Amino acid sequence: MIVTGACDFSSSLSVASSSSSAVSVTTFNISSLSSLSSNPNIIINSSSTLLRSLSFSLIRHRSSYSRRSLRCLSIHTVHGNKTQFFSHSSTRTPPLFTANSAAQRSGTFVEHLTGITESKEGSSEANDFGDVESARNDIRNVTTRRVETEVEVRELEELPEEWRRSKLAWLCKEVPTHKAVTLVRLLNAQKKWVRQEDATYIAVHCMRIRENETGFRVYRWMTQQNWYRFDFGLVTKLADYLGKERKFTKCREVFDDIMNQGRVPSESTFHILVVAYLSSLSVEGCLEEACSVYNRMIQLGGYKPRLSLHNSLFRALISKRGGILNDQLKQAEFIFHNVVTTGLEVQKDIYSGLIWLHSCQEEVDKDRINFLREEMMKAGFQESKEVVVSLLRAYAKEGGVEEVERTWLELLDLDCGIPSQAFVYKMEAYSKVGDFAKALEIFREMEKQLGGATVSGYHKIIEVLCKVQQVEFVETLLKEFEESGKKPLLPSYIEIAKMYFDLGLHEKLEMAFVECLEKCQPSQTIYNIYLDSLVKIGNLEKAGDVFNEMKNNGTINVNARSCNNLLKGYLDSGKQVQAERIYDLMRMKKYEIEPLLMEKLDYILSLKKKEVKKPLSMKLSKEQREVLVGLLLGGLQIESDKEKKSHMIRFEFRENSQAHLILKQHIHDQFREWLHPLSNFQEDIIPFEFYSVPHSYFGFYAEHFWPKGQPEIPNLIHRWLSPHSLAYWYMYSGFKTSSGDIILRLKGSLEGVEKVVKALRAKSMECRVKKKGKIFWIGLQGTNSALFWNLIEPYVLEDLKDHLKPPSESIGNASTQNQKLDSTKPVEEIHHYSLSSSLQL
Repeated sequence: MIVTGACDFSSSLSVASSSSSAVSVTTFNISSLSSLSSNPNIIINSSSTLLRSLSFSLIRHRSSYSRRSLRCLSIHTVHGNKTQFFSHSSTRTPPLFTANSAAQRSGTFVEHLTGITESKEGSSEANDFGDVESARNDIRNVTTRRVETEVEVRELEELPEEWRRSKLAWLCKEVPTHKAVTLVRLLNAQKKWVRQEDATYIAVHCMRIRENETGFRVYRWMTQQNWYRFDFGLVTKLADYLGKERKFTKCREVFDDIMNQGRVPSESTFHILVVAYLSSLSVEGCLEEACSVYNRMIQLGGYKPRLSLHNSLFRALISKRGGILNDQLKQAEFIFHNVVTTGLEVQKDIYSGLIWLHSCQEEVDKDRINFLREEMMKAGFQESKEVVVSLLRAYAKEGGVEEVERTWLELLDLDCGIPSQAFVYKMEAYSKVGDFAKALEIFREMEKQLGGATVSGYHKIIEVLCKVQQVEFVETLLKEFEESGKKPLLPSYIEIAKMYFDLGLHEKLEMAFVECLEKCQPSQTIYNIYLDSLVKIGNLEKAGDVFNEMKNNGTINVNARSCNNLLKGYLDSGKQVQAERIYDLMRMKKYEIEPLLMEKLDYILSLKKKEVKKPLSMKLSKEQREVLVGLLLGGLQIESDKEKKSHMIRFEFRENSQAHLILKQHIHDQFREWLHPLSNFQEDIIPFEFYSVPHSYFGFYAEHFWPKGQPEIPNLIHRWLSPHSLAYWYMYSGFKTSSGDIILRLKGSLEGVEKVVKALRAKSMECRVKKKGKIFWIGLQGTNSALFWNLIEPYVLEDLKDHLKPPSESIGNASTQNQKLDSTKPVEEIHHYSLSSSLQL
């Protein structure tokens, strides 16, 4: 007999707060097994007599829900797409990043417009602005617009073989009670008799009793069997259930399976997956994936999403911290376009957010802003404080003082308080026309009205006064800034150092440099300014010492500017030996030598019958290769073209990680000659994402670490796992727990993880492994963490050692253990690891 059923989507997903790692599981009301295929409607028979003697009854479970009125899953037909699709190409060019856009990365829409980036009151408002509750509740509305489909599952009493009925009933009882590894073994033991229909019955039963992850594991086992044939109804049901539980990783896997079969997922699957991503915005990359699925939903599926989904995605987009503002604007415009073309109501927040995004761009499109304002007025919305502040920002960028003053009066008329950012924008407008006195007056007014200046206010007024070289005012303001206890001070010290250099006040510059090192994180920019000053006054000996300090500190490091400046000093003073050393270093690092210096070098080297050589050809050094292996193990991505002849490395760092903040500067300099021209940014404004040039040289790494566009662990990883590679793997994707254990993150197959574990074991380190989703976590505990640290310490960046170093007592125990190991059994006989063991993270 055939069982049909339906599921109720009225249950809402739970939003995970950033302060909790717990996941709320949504309950589903089910009257019977859901139907998802395009087969004809089948009649239900609810009688059951053969399974009374079993410890549980599937029929009893079904009948307990039969009183509820439920809806069926359905499928929409595919419509042609006539809407422009804003998506990222796999071969996209890295976006241009400027100083202004770097400053814009520090806050969200609400924070920038209300000026509460530095206050605690703004956090709740920003969080409420990205709520997705309405989109969750709207899932039920999606289901009412679809045609009922069925998934064909035979009842146990319909099976002619009694032994098959008994075995299936036994499997339905046993499968949900086992973990992944045991479950696979259990199913493998039944391979001789299990068919597609049997496995489908087990998977659907698991979903019916809300064991959706177990159902997913059964489905994954099914796909590996030679008798498996794709069942659209089953995978749609599974994807929807996983998505409603916010298991977005597994839901996306099933979603991709549908796409790989050349089928278009149902509207509910698209909707649920987008909501699942939006409910997990604390996880890195979820917003980007939500946008990608949303775009496919419209272009590929031809669906018309509900208004709640448009609004939720838009609000999450403009509430995001950081990111490339140009990409955010394109996606926001795409959402706005779809809301308008489908005849849905455009809410006030959509207009406000779009105007804000336009005001954040390097080149402000005033015509577009004015059009949005007109549309906003036609819709009956009055311009709020957020809109007026956005206008203030847009006008200030072009120095439109008259427009800024007019907008300022509009802001005062609103009588809702002036945000701190409005003062900053007004100061910027007057700085554009060179009226520093008015800018200072605005700053003092800001202090008076807000009870004290903000960090951004101090940064802006010091920058303005440094440009007009008002030394006394600047020094007074810097002293006030330091006494206020606000941070960071580094941007202001950089501006002051530049001013001292331009004025020739080299002694004051040196004092500012020393104070900066005492109070701020070391910066390559401040070092370069000081180095320029030493070269200019002819103190080449001290300049050489500072240059060596930069070169030996991986956090700071040297760049083309510092090399050219010191080379110029040596050439001008006739120090040929030192000049040749800098020249050799620049050739090794592939830095471009300034044309005037090339002429001088040509003359000097010609006297020694040497020829000035161009930078070496593109080839990764041994150090770069080892660093790349470590980063790839940590999750670095490689993007390939369609023919797989050219490959591009995507360097991506987390904004909320102090280790990544330090590491990105070092990696950018380490691979400088390999970076795309648009990724060679100005100093100290390196973004958290940049790209290498497309090159065939990366084909080796793409083939071994990213075959078929997915992360994989090479078979020969044990040969490439050097201490240098391990150090960068740890710095990029590892962390130290409060108990001193070291945790390493790894993606790949189980076999690949075993190779890594064996390689660590061969280095006298025992480790434990835990799998969560597609990610493996390798843990080194106790003395093993200290052994690992002793191995990699010489290659860890100096500024990260305190952050990553295990407790000293563990290191002492590790030294003792090493002595014992050397005098006893071989390593292979002592250490043991278990992939099934659980590690508390």
